[in-house]
Amino acid sequence: MSYLSRILATWYDAHARPLPWRSSRDPYNILVSEIMLQQTRVAAVIPFYAAFLNKFPTVHILAAAPEPVLLAAWSGLGYYSRARNLQKAAKIMAAAGAFPTSYDQIRQLPGVGDYTAAAVGSIAFGLAHAAVDGNVIRVTSRISAEKGDIGSAVVRRRLIAVADALLDRKNPGRHNQAMMELGATICLPRDPKCPECPVEKYCQARGAGIERELPLKQKKTLMFRVDRRLLLVKKEGKILLWQRPADSRKMAGFWELPEAEMLPGAVKGKCLGTFNHSITNHIYRFELVSASVEKIPVGFKLMNGNDLARQPMSTTTRKALQKLTVETL
Repeated sequence: MSYLSRILATWYDAHARPLPWRSSRDPYNILVSEIMLQQTRVAAVIPFYAAFLNKFPTVHILAAAPEPVLLAAWSGLGYYSRARNLQKAAKIMAAAGAFPTSYDQIRQLPGVGDYTAAAVGSIAFGLAHAAVDGNVIRVTSRISAEKGDIGSAVVRRRLIAVADALLDRKNPGRHNQAMMELGATICLPRDPKCPECPVEKYCQARGAGIERELPLKQKKTLMFRVDRRLLLVKKEGKILLWQRPADSRKMAGFWELPEAEMLPGAVKGKCLGTFNHSITNHIYRFELVSASVEKIPVGFKLMNGNDLARQPMSTTTRKALQKLTVETL
Protein backbone atom coordinates (compact mmCIF):
# COMPACT_ATOMS: atom_id res chain seq x y z
CA MET A 1 0.00 0.00 0.00
CA SER A 2 1.56 3.29 -1.10
CA TYR A 3 1.63 6.33 1.13
CA LEU A 4 -0.77 8.10 -1.24
CA SER A 5 -3.20 5.18 -1.07
CA ARG A 6 -3.03 5.19 2.72
CA ILE A 7 -3.90 8.90 2.85
CA LEU A 8 -6.71 8.38 0.38
CA ALA A 9 -8.12 5.48 2.45
CA THR A 10 -8.11 7.58 5.62
CA TRP A 11 -9.86 10.42 3.81
CA TYR A 12 -12.47 8.06 2.34
CA ASP A 13 -13.27 6.48 5.70
CA ALA A 14 -13.96 9.94 7.10
CA HIS A 15 -15.70 11.63 4.16
CA ALA A 16 -17.44 8.98 2.02
CA ARG A 17 -21.05 9.80 1.23
CA PRO A 18 -23.49 7.35 2.88
CA LEU A 19 -24.80 5.92 -0.38
CA PRO A 20 -27.29 3.05 0.08
CA TRP A 21 -25.28 0.44 -1.85
CA ARG A 22 -22.12 1.06 0.17
CA SER A 23 -23.53 -0.79 3.17
CA SER A 24 -23.68 -4.08 1.26
CA ARG A 25 -21.04 -6.61 0.26
CA ASP A 26 -23.57 -8.83 -1.46
CA PRO A 27 -22.29 -9.23 -5.04
CA TYR A 28 -25.81 -9.19 -6.51
CA ASN A 29 -26.66 -5.91 -4.75
CA ILE A 30 -23.35 -4.41 -5.88
CA LEU A 31 -23.94 -5.53 -9.46
CA VAL A 32 -27.39 -3.92 -9.47
CA SER A 33 -25.95 -0.62 -8.22
CA GLU A 34 -23.09 -0.62 -10.72
CA ILE A 35 -25.37 -1.40 -13.66
CA MET A 36 -27.73 1.38 -12.57
CA LEU A 37 -24.83 3.81 -12.25
CA GLN A 38 -23.66 3.22 -15.83
CA GLN A 39 -24.19 6.57 -17.60
CA THR A 40 -26.49 7.72 -14.79
CA ARG A 41 -25.89 10.20 -11.97
CA VAL A 42 -25.82 8.99 -8.37
CA ALA A 43 -28.73 11.27 -7.41
CA ALA A 44 -30.90 9.73 -10.13
CA VAL A 45 -30.09 6.15 -9.05
CA ILE A 46 -30.74 6.51 -5.31
CA PRO A 47 -34.59 6.50 -5.54
CA PHE A 48 -34.55 3.36 -7.71
CA TYR A 49 -31.96 1.19 -5.98
CA ALA A 50 -33.83 0.10 -2.82
CA ALA A 51 -37.16 -0.18 -4.63
CA PHE A 52 -35.63 -2.43 -7.29
CA LEU A 53 -34.03 -4.74 -4.73
CA ASN A 54 -37.26 -4.88 -2.74
CA LYS A 55 -39.03 -6.08 -5.88
CA PHE A 56 -36.20 -8.37 -7.06
CA PRO A 57 -34.21 -9.30 -3.92
CA THR A 58 -32.38 -12.29 -5.47
CA VAL A 59 -31.02 -13.34 -8.85
CA HIS A 60 -33.62 -16.11 -8.98
CA ILE A 61 -36.53 -13.69 -8.56
CA LEU A 62 -35.07 -11.30 -11.12
CA ALA A 63 -34.41 -14.15 -13.55
CA ALA A 64 -38.05 -15.29 -13.34
CA ALA A 65 -39.63 -11.82 -13.62
CA PRO A 66 -41.81 -11.06 -16.68
CA GLU A 67 -40.07 -8.47 -18.84
CA PRO A 68 -42.89 -5.86 -18.59
CA VAL A 69 -42.61 -6.02 -14.78
CA LEU A 70 -38.85 -5.60 -14.99
CA LEU A 71 -39.08 -2.66 -17.39
CA ALA A 72 -41.76 -0.97 -15.29
CA ALA A 73 -39.45 -1.16 -12.25
CA TRP A 74 -36.61 0.30 -14.34
CA SER A 75 -38.80 2.92 -15.99
CA GLY A 76 -37.32 6.37 -15.48
CA LEU A 77 -33.69 5.27 -15.32
CA GLY A 78 -33.25 5.13 -19.09
CA TYR A 79 -30.88 2.99 -21.17
CA TYR A 80 -33.23 0.03 -20.84
CA SER A 81 -30.83 -2.44 -22.42
CA ARG A 82 -29.13 -2.35 -19.00
CA ALA A 83 -32.22 -3.86 -17.36
CA ARG A 84 -32.49 -6.56 -20.00
CA ASN A 85 -28.79 -7.39 -19.69
CA LEU A 86 -29.09 -7.50 -15.91
CA GLN A 87 -31.88 -10.04 -16.21
CA LYS A 88 -29.83 -12.08 -18.69
CA ALA A 89 -26.98 -12.08 -16.17
CA ALA A 90 -29.41 -13.14 -13.42
CA LYS A 91 -30.60 -16.08 -15.54
CA ILE A 92 -26.99 -17.17 -16.10
CA MET A 93 -26.24 -17.00 -12.36
CA ALA A 94 -29.50 -18.70 -11.39
CA ALA A 95 -28.70 -21.56 -13.75
CA ALA A 96 -25.13 -21.80 -12.40
CA GLY A 97 -26.34 -21.68 -8.80
CA ALA A 98 -23.82 -19.03 -7.72
CA PHE A 99 -22.43 -15.58 -8.45
CA PRO A 100 -19.12 -15.75 -10.39
CA THR A 101 -16.12 -15.02 -8.18
CA SER A 102 -13.30 -14.27 -10.62
CA TYR A 103 -12.77 -11.10 -12.63
CA ASP A 104 -12.89 -12.95 -15.96
CA GLN A 105 -16.13 -14.71 -15.06
CA ILE A 106 -17.79 -11.48 -13.89
CA ARG A 107 -16.56 -9.74 -17.04
CA GLN A 108 -18.37 -12.32 -19.17
CA LEU A 109 -21.80 -11.44 -17.75
CA PRO A 110 -24.08 -9.55 -20.17
CA GLY A 111 -23.77 -5.77 -19.82
CA VAL A 112 -20.56 -5.96 -17.77
CA GLY A 113 -17.43 -4.22 -19.04
CA ASP A 114 -13.93 -3.79 -17.63
CA TYR A 115 -14.91 -1.10 -15.14
CA THR A 116 -18.03 -2.86 -13.81
CA ALA A 117 -16.20 -6.18 -13.45
CA ALA A 118 -13.39 -4.48 -11.54
CA ALA A 119 -15.78 -2.56 -9.29
CA VAL A 120 -17.95 -5.59 -8.44
CA GLY A 121 -14.97 -7.94 -8.09
CA SER A 122 -12.97 -5.62 -5.85
CA ILE A 123 -15.85 -4.59 -3.58
CA ALA A 124 -17.52 -7.98 -3.24
CA PHE A 125 -14.53 -10.33 -3.40
CA GLY A 126 -11.40 -8.23 -2.83
CA LEU A 127 -10.12 -8.86 -6.36
CA ALA A 128 -7.14 -6.60 -7.10
CA HIS A 129 -8.33 -4.83 -10.25
CA ALA A 130 -8.41 -1.04 -10.61
CA ALA A 131 -11.89 0.23 -11.49
CA VAL A 132 -11.36 3.01 -14.01
CA ASP A 133 -14.36 5.16 -14.85
CA GLY A 134 -14.56 8.80 -15.95
CA ASN A 135 -13.90 10.05 -12.43
CA VAL A 136 -10.78 7.91 -12.07
CA ILE A 137 -9.52 8.96 -15.50
CA ARG A 138 -9.76 12.59 -14.35
CA VAL A 139 -8.01 11.90 -11.04
CA THR A 140 -5.18 9.92 -12.59
CA SER A 141 -4.70 12.40 -15.43
CA ARG A 142 -4.19 15.19 -12.88
CA ILE A 143 -2.08 13.17 -10.47
CA SER A 144 0.27 12.19 -13.30
CA ALA A 145 -0.09 15.49 -15.23
CA GLU A 146 -1.03 13.54 -18.34
CA LYS A 147 -1.11 16.02 -21.24
CA GLY A 148 -2.28 13.58 -23.90
CA ASP A 149 -5.82 13.38 -25.23
CA ILE A 150 -7.85 11.08 -22.98
CA GLY A 151 -9.88 10.14 -26.05
CA SER A 152 -6.78 8.32 -27.29
CA ALA A 153 -6.55 4.59 -26.54
CA VAL A 154 -2.82 4.96 -25.87
CA VAL A 155 -3.38 7.68 -23.27
CA ARG A 156 -6.19 5.74 -21.60
CA ARG A 157 -3.91 2.72 -21.29
CA ARG A 158 -1.31 4.93 -19.59
CA LEU A 159 -3.90 6.22 -17.14
CA ILE A 160 -5.16 2.70 -16.42
CA ALA A 161 -1.54 1.78 -15.65
CA VAL A 162 -1.35 4.73 -13.22
CA ALA A 163 -4.58 3.60 -11.53
CA ASP A 164 -3.21 0.06 -11.27
CA ALA A 165 0.06 1.30 -9.76
CA LEU A 166 -1.84 3.25 -7.11
CA LEU A 167 -4.19 0.35 -6.25
CA ASP A 168 -4.20 -0.86 -2.66
CA ARG A 169 -4.06 -4.60 -3.25
CA LYS A 170 -4.93 -5.44 0.35
CA ASN A 171 -8.21 -3.52 0.19
CA PRO A 172 -8.95 -2.84 -3.48
CA GLY A 173 -12.67 -2.35 -2.94
CA ARG A 174 -12.20 0.54 -0.55
CA HIS A 175 -9.45 2.01 -2.73
CA ASN A 176 -11.56 1.92 -5.90
CA GLN A 177 -14.47 3.55 -4.14
CA ALA A 178 -12.13 6.19 -2.69
CA MET A 179 -10.75 7.06 -6.13
CA MET A 180 -14.25 7.37 -7.56
CA GLU A 181 -15.40 9.40 -4.55
CA LEU A 182 -12.45 11.76 -4.94
CA GLY A 183 -13.36 12.37 -8.58
CA ALA A 184 -17.06 12.79 -7.82
CA THR A 185 -16.75 15.21 -4.90
CA ILE A 186 -13.31 16.91 -4.96
CA CYS A 187 -11.46 16.45 -8.27
CA LEU A 188 -14.31 17.99 -10.24
CA PRO A 189 -14.18 18.60 -14.01
CA ARG A 190 -14.34 22.39 -14.17
CA ASP A 191 -13.77 23.55 -10.61
CA PRO A 192 -11.53 21.12 -8.68
CA LYS A 193 -11.49 21.69 -4.92
CA CYS A 194 -7.73 21.29 -4.64
CA PRO A 195 -7.35 22.83 -1.15
CA GLU A 196 -9.73 20.13 0.15
CA CYS A 197 -7.98 17.27 -1.65
CA PRO A 198 -6.20 14.80 0.66
CA VAL A 199 -3.53 14.07 -1.98
CA GLU A 200 -3.04 17.65 -3.21
CA LYS A 201 0.69 17.70 -2.60
CA TYR A 202 1.16 14.52 -4.65
CA CYS A 203 -0.75 15.90 -7.64
CA GLN A 204 1.64 16.83 -10.44
CA ALA A 205 -0.97 18.92 -12.26
CA ARG A 206 -1.62 20.95 -9.11
CA GLY A 207 2.10 21.43 -8.61
CA ALA A 208 2.45 22.74 -12.16
CA GLY A 209 -0.65 24.92 -11.87
CA ILE A 210 -2.43 23.17 -14.75
CA GLU A 211 -5.11 21.26 -12.83
CA ARG A 212 -7.92 23.17 -14.59
CA GLU A 213 -6.47 22.36 -18.00
CA LEU A 214 -6.58 18.61 -17.44
CA PRO A 215 -7.76 16.14 -18.47
CA LEU A 216 -7.28 17.10 -22.08
CA LYS A 217 -9.88 16.02 -24.60
CA GLN A 218 -9.30 17.35 -28.08
CA LYS A 219 -12.60 16.60 -29.75
CA LYS A 220 -15.75 18.30 -28.54
CA THR A 221 -19.03 16.54 -29.16
CA LEU A 222 -21.45 18.55 -31.27
CA MET A 223 -24.85 18.99 -29.64
CA PHE A 224 -28.02 18.90 -31.72
CA ARG A 225 -31.27 20.54 -30.64
CA VAL A 226 -34.56 18.97 -31.71
CA ASP A 227 -38.11 20.29 -31.15
CA ARG A 228 -40.89 17.71 -30.74
CA ARG A 229 -44.57 17.88 -29.79
CA LEU A 230 -46.47 15.34 -27.67
CA LEU A 231 -50.25 15.13 -27.56
CA LEU A 232 -52.30 14.55 -24.42
CA VAL A 233 -55.59 12.94 -25.47
CA LYS A 234 -58.06 12.28 -22.65
CA LYS A 235 -61.30 10.31 -22.69
CA GLU A 236 -63.36 9.49 -19.60
CA GLY A 237 -60.45 10.28 -17.29
CA LYS A 238 -58.04 8.07 -19.23
CA ILE A 239 -54.99 8.99 -21.30
CA LEU A 240 -54.21 7.76 -24.80
CA LEU A 241 -50.86 5.99 -25.30
CA TRP A 242 -49.22 3.77 -27.92
CA GLN A 243 -46.90 0.82 -27.41
CA ARG A 244 -43.60 0.34 -29.21
CA PRO A 245 -43.62 -2.96 -31.12
CA ALA A 246 -41.77 -6.00 -29.79
CA ASP A 247 -39.21 -5.77 -32.58
CA SER A 248 -38.48 -2.09 -31.99
CA ARG A 249 -34.75 -1.31 -31.93
CA LYS A 250 -35.19 0.90 -28.86
CA MET A 251 -37.44 0.44 -25.82
CA ALA A 252 -39.46 -2.44 -27.24
CA GLY A 253 -42.76 -2.85 -25.41
CA PHE A 254 -42.72 0.60 -23.79
CA TRP A 255 -45.80 2.83 -23.72
CA GLU A 256 -45.55 6.46 -24.83
CA LEU A 257 -47.61 9.54 -25.46
CA PRO A 258 -48.23 10.01 -29.19
CA GLU A 259 -46.36 12.64 -31.14
CA ALA A 260 -48.34 15.08 -33.27
CA GLU A 261 -47.38 13.30 -36.53
CA MET A 262 -48.90 10.04 -35.30
CA LEU A 263 -52.42 11.53 -34.99
CA PRO A 264 -52.83 13.75 -38.06
CA GLY A 265 -56.58 14.05 -37.52
CA ALA A 266 -56.36 15.18 -33.89
CA VAL A 267 -57.82 18.54 -32.91
CA LYS A 268 -55.13 20.36 -30.96
CA GLY A 269 -55.81 22.56 -27.96
CA LYS A 270 -53.61 24.58 -25.63
CA CYS A 271 -50.01 24.04 -24.64
CA LEU A 272 -49.80 22.35 -21.22
CA GLY A 273 -46.06 22.84 -20.69
CA THR A 274 -42.60 22.20 -22.07
CA PHE A 275 -39.57 20.25 -20.89
CA ASN A 276 -36.12 19.26 -22.09
CA HIS A 277 -34.59 15.80 -22.32
CA SER A 278 -30.99 14.98 -23.27
CA ILE A 279 -29.81 11.77 -24.92
CA THR A 280 -26.10 11.53 -25.81
CA ASN A 281 -25.47 14.49 -28.12
CA HIS A 282 -29.12 15.45 -28.66
CA ILE A 283 -31.11 17.94 -26.59
CA TYR A 284 -34.84 17.50 -27.17
CA ARG A 285 -37.36 20.23 -26.35
CA PHE A 286 -40.81 18.70 -25.92
CA GLU A 287 -44.04 20.67 -26.05
CA LEU A 288 -47.05 18.97 -24.43
CA VAL A 289 -50.32 19.91 -26.11
CA SER A 290 -53.89 18.90 -25.26
CA ALA A 291 -55.77 17.22 -28.10
CA SER A 292 -58.89 15.24 -28.96
CA VAL A 293 -59.69 12.47 -31.47
CA GLU A 294 -63.01 11.10 -32.70
CA LYS A 295 -62.02 7.45 -32.31
CA ILE A 296 -59.11 5.46 -30.90
CA PRO A 297 -56.66 4.48 -33.66
CA VAL A 298 -55.40 0.92 -34.02
CA GLY A 299 -52.37 0.29 -31.82
CA PHE A 300 -53.38 2.87 -29.22
CA LYS A 301 -54.91 2.33 -25.78
CA LEU A 302 -56.60 4.44 -23.12
CA MET A 303 -55.10 4.00 -19.65
CA ASN A 304 -56.03 5.26 -16.19
CA GLY A 305 -53.65 6.07 -13.36
CA ASN A 306 -53.46 2.47 -12.09
CA ASP A 307 -52.66 1.21 -15.59
CA LEU A 308 -49.90 3.78 -15.99
CA ALA A 309 -48.24 2.80 -12.71
CA ARG A 310 -47.93 -0.84 -13.82
CA GLN A 311 -46.64 -0.29 -17.33
CA PRO A 312 -43.13 0.44 -18.59
CA MET A 313 -43.03 4.01 -19.88
CA SER A 314 -40.26 6.03 -21.46
CA THR A 315 -38.56 8.76 -19.45
CA THR A 316 -39.98 11.42 -21.77
CA THR A 317 -43.52 10.17 -21.15
CA ARG A 318 -42.95 10.22 -17.40
CA LYS A 319 -41.57 13.75 -17.61
CA ALA A 320 -44.59 14.84 -19.64
CA LEU A 321 -47.08 13.37 -17.17
CA GLN A 322 -45.21 14.95 -14.26
CA LYS A 323 -45.82 18.32 -15.90
CA LEU A 324 -49.53 17.91 -15.42
CA THR A 325 -51.38 18.76 -12.24
CA VAL A 326 -53.83 16.36 -10.62
CA GLU A 327 -56.65 18.57 -11.86
CA THR A 328 -55.37 18.34 -15.43
CA LEU A 329 -55.31 14.55 -15.29
